[in-house]
Amino acid sequence: MPTQAVHQNPQAEAIASCFSQQREFFATQTSKDLDFRLKSLGRLKDAILKYESQLAQALHKDLRKHPFESYLSETGMVLNEIGTLRKHLKDWAKPRKVGVHLAHFKAESYVLKEPYGQVLVIAPWNYPVLLTLSPLAAALAAGNTVILKPSELTPHTSSVIEVMLGEFFPSEYVAVFQGQSQTSQDLLQLPFDKIFFTGSTRVGKIVMRMAAEHLTPVTLELGGKSPCIVDRDAHLKHAAKRVIWGKFLNAGQTCVAPDYLLVHSSIKKRFLPLLKETLKEFYGPDPQKSPDYPRVVNLPNLNRLLALLEGQKVVAGGQHDADDLYLAPTLLDEVDPESLVMQDEIFGPILPILEFEELDQAIAFVNRRPKPLALYYFGETESRQSKVLAEISFGGGCLNETVTHLLGDLPFGGVGASGMGNYHGPYSFDTFSHEKGILSKSNLLDLPLRYPPYNKTNFEVVKTLLS
Repeated sequence: MPTQAVHQNPQAEAIASCFSQQREFFATQTSKDLDFRLKSLGRLKDAILKYESQLAQALHKDLRKHPFESYLSETGMVLNEIGTLRKHLKDWAKPRKVGVHLAHFKAESYVLKEPYGQVLVIAPWNYPVLLTLSPLAAALAAGNTVILKPSELTPHTSSVIEVMLGEFFPSEYVAVFQGQSQTSQDLLQLPFDKIFFTGSTRVGKIVMRMAAEHLTPVTLELGGKSPCIVDRDAHLKHAAKRVIWGKFLNAGQTCVAPDYLLVHSSIKKRFLPLLKETLKEFYGPDPQKSPDYPRVVNLPNLNRLLALLEGQKVVAGGQHDADDLYLAPTLLDEVDPESLVMQDEIFGPILPILEFEELDQAIAFVNRRPKPLALYYFGETESRQSKVLAEISFGGGCLNETVTHLLGDLPFGGVGASGMGNYHGPYSFDTFSHEKGILSKSNLLDLPLRYPPYNKTNFEVVKTLLS
């Protein structure tokens, strides 16, 4: 009986080969050297600066982003993160002394931070520069090797990133593999030491299941329906501008965008006109003609968003153009909490508006749903601010602001269905580092207390020490 030919997957073979090369390179200890790490971060900065215009052009082709928005929300944030990592790396990498239990006398204890080893970063399409290169910078700062899988839905940006990193880094240290979901499947078959994934909750579950086969630790940056509560004493003009900006940045394709508004009934009639006025102020009477308003990433996503509008009361926007992948910034009023638009993360330029009478009602409404990645509260009363923060579990967020908690040294990450683990600032370094606890015992003396043969007196002493 003839033997059937086995058809090999060339990319899977290339991935496996690269993985082996990175394992060999990591074993040389080169990537652990602090000076090497600092130089690598400097090279990454140089690469971004050299390719800055190409990255901006690619983002415009993929998502119609204005160069200002591309720098503000992507390139500039990566450069800021690199600067923070370079500034603090030597301090963060130092051994950290910890307290020593009396039972260890005479000894000292400390924590060493070491790289995990081989890291896989799977990046999304909505912020393809930021969410690819920021985790890369953190992984390099911690001393790892990295394989990147950028999104196939933003092909222009992914291609620039592959060319850019190929010019500045050898593939045994940093490599990029483009492709469809099969590429991710091929990568996830390998025993990486750490996986960092940004994307949907649905795909995050798949990543976690596959990582479990190798007991690989994962950081999952997911999403969810991030609420925005506008209370009775909110500064309405500021709130309108900050909500509209945070929601329609990147045409609403932001994992921490306000997904829906909960507006106090006493101020809704004043607030809704301000939202409409702000839309015109930002994007003009016809946002399709505005150079500042991005597009939906592709036709399937546009069709998904249009389906969410069926049966809704549209009070602003709603216009669309499939050929242009355009959906106007859209406000919905009198939204049924059980309607389709309130079931899953919208991830597009649609903002449902609901109202509440009592703050407890708003809190209960949020808490009946999966824990969101972000929450935003607008209101001046500290006790009501504290109540919201204390009674709702969410990844992170803002008081009297939206989205901007991403910039800086706050931990960024989800909880429950919105993810696990966090990064940014010192948390970026920590998420790609293993903390190794060390006890160093002196040989000046050796108390016989713990050694056999055991006796009642020593037992009483041990009970005193450990209780």
